[in-house]
Amino acid sequence: MAVSEIDNQTTGRRRGIGPLGTAARVVVGVLLLGSVAWGHLARGFHLSSWALGLLGFPAVLLVWQWLRARRTPTRLEATGPVGHTLNLAVFLALYLLELTSDAALIFYGASMLLAALRGYAGCEVLAVSNWLLRRDDQVGCAVFLPIDHLERR
Repeated sequence: MAVSEIDNQTTGRRRGIGPLGTAARVVVGVLLLGSVAWGHLARGFHLSSWALGLLGFPAVLLVWQWLRARRTPTRLEATGPVGHTLNLAVFLALYLLELTSDAALIFYGASMLLAALRGYAGCEVLAVSNWLLRRDDQVGCAVFLPIDHLERR
């Protein structure tokens, strides 16, 4: 059974991305996670980066999205220029800080893999919280926008 069929049966929703969007998210996710793993193998493993990237950042977004949904239950659609710019700015800020650089790559990489698995067309930063909260909030993602737009045609 294909992943999309399993996803449709278990959640009742359709995949928002096609094969190109899925492949792009897998490739970028593996590259981000692989770059951190390679660096840690070469220069020493840092558990704190993995904990922050796999637990800390997702927990912060989960709490934020849960609070937002309680206050405003409508679907978040920050997919315009402001949403794209804000998402990129947050990523750059986290990546450019030495303390959170590896954790940001781990978080974004793992989230991209989850988004690919679930067929989530929104920005990967909400992949974990959308999955756990059973929501489909969207934040702009400039990296995958052209691919997702092309596949929707």
